Amino acid sequence: MSEFASPRAVFMRIIDGVTARRPDALPRLYAEDAVVVHPFADPASRLEGREALREHFAQLEHLPIEMVARNIVVHQTTDPEVIVAEFDYACHNTETGRDFVIPNIFVLRVRNGRVIESRDYADHRAFEEAMA
Repeated sequence: MSEFASPRAVFMRIIDGVTARRPDALPRLYAEDAVVVHPFADPASRLEGREALREHFAQLEHLPIEMVARNIVVHQTTDPEVIVAEFDYACHNTETGRDFVIPNIFVLRVRNGRVIESRDYADHRAFEEAMA
């Protein structure tokens, strides 16, 4: 990865890594001291540091789902480090056969090609219900 990848490019690598279920590649997209907050999780969660993100992304290997990112819209802000990305994960639960969609909004701050902070707004309850 280029050390100076744009926020949009880093975001797209994150989405590609999640949907392709490549958890080993994802933590490298974040700074060592990155902070990722999931305000809509119940309870809200805060991941601090690359190791916490490594543990978080490792869960991808165990989820019985297939995912595709769609309806991706990236908004540039007046701050060159910050983007707002809107998208949906279209998912298929491979155990139950159930299809579902999770809308998302990420607010990312990227510096020197790595996420330093992110607020990830997703409907965590809908995801949990679809996985039950």
